[in-house]
Order: sequence, then structure tokens, then C-alpha cells
Amino acid sequence: MKASCASPIGPLTIWQEGDAITKLDWVEAGGPPEAPLLKDAIAQLTAYFAGEREQFDLPFHIEGTQFQKDVCAAMSAIPFGYTRTYGEIAKDLSAMPQAVGQACGANPIPILIPCHRVMGAKGLTGFSGKGGVETKVALLRHEGAGGFLI
Repeated sequence: MKASCASPIGPLTIWQEGDAITKLDWVEAGGPPEAPLLKDAIAQLTAYFAGEREQFDLPFHIEGTQFQKDVCAAMSAIPFGYTRTYGEIAKDLSAMPQAVGQACGANPIPILIPCHRVMGAKGLTGFSGKGGVETKVALLRHEGAGGFLI
């Protein structure tokens, strides 16, 4: 199942499999939400963009290795308005920053799992979502994350 919504960064579609959110993408590929979980996900995303929500309370299912799941958990732990570096997360996970970057770039549920809050050692880096770095900057500005541009 999937549902789409408008956002300040373009149309977004959220996918659900079973009782968990599995994907978010920058496309309009579904209609309004019909399933309760998708209704909740769209409502939380809408509240986030309206400045009324800082955290998401949704069940996620991440396909991938345990390392990818660990990186997603580390990204989810970054508070609204804050950033961490690939190196900081790598140190926590006893991994290489490049591996963290690859796992971050493969995040299937961006925004909800906030990969936009992860920076390079020297500041702003790429972003796998539509619009690339400009979208990352827009999300960070929305959250009031300061000092991310060098």
C-alpha cells in the first residue's frame, strides 16, 4: 500500500508493507491514504512541515544488513535541529565513515529517518533525495539546524 502527499519539497509517497513503513520517495505514486498507518504517517509528515512535530512515532521496517539498520537507528537518534557527522556515527558503530555514508545514502525512508541530519567532517555533503543538496539544506533550515554551511 502507498499514499502520496504534497510537501514544501515536492510530492512525497510513503509505502507500507505489513504493519510498518518501508519507503519514502519524492514521487506522486499513490492517492490519499486509506490504511490507518499511512494516514498517521501522512499526518505526522504534514505536522512536521507545518512546524508542529519534531519527531516521528511510526513503525519502520528496514531491508538490509544489520549495519544498515544500525546506521538508520543512529540517524533516528539525532534530535530535531541537530546534526552529526559520518565520522561521529562511525566511531559509535566501530565502522569507517565511508561505510556510514553509503548506508546513509541507501536510507529507504528519508526525512522520517533523518539522513539529512548527517554531515561530512567539513560540513555539508550530498543528499540522495530529489533536489540533492538543496533539499538537504531546505530540511536543515526548516529544523533550524545552524552552522551546517561552511
